[in-house]
Amino acid sequence: QAPLVESGGGSVQPGGSLRLSCVASGYTDSSSCVGWFRQVPGKEREGVASIVIAYSRSGGVYVVDSWKGRAAISQDNVRNTVYLEMNSLKPEDSGMYYCAAAGAFQMGRSRLCPRLTPENYNNWGQGTQVTVSA
Repeated sequence: QAPLVESGGGSVQPGGSLRLSCVASGYTDSSSCVGWFRQVPGKEREGVASIVIAYSRSGGVYVVDSWKGRAAISQDNVRNTVYLEMNSLKPEDSGMYYCAAAGAFQMGRSRLCPRLTPENYNNWGQGTQVTVSA
């Protein structure tokens, strides 16, 4: 599969919003997930949100607790693009944001993404920088 491609980063003031995009060519059905991660220098990448591709049932979307209410993940299946909408941004949200892919799995009636840790995801993009400062 081609590497994922992120865009949409930039500089924003505290309280502002950004929408990041991840073009996930080749990931077109619910066998796949895309996750968003943030990394700051010297620290491991930490998960933000994940989504099962082309799947609209409950459980296909996950946002980590620290981002709930401020981040939303969505997809445009025609454009093969996954979005991360971030609101009420804080300086500590600054960092390089990456998207990556993983295989989805079935649990009961739901399709789910694997745990949002870097080792469960692959085919990383090059990242897009987000800077939140006054």
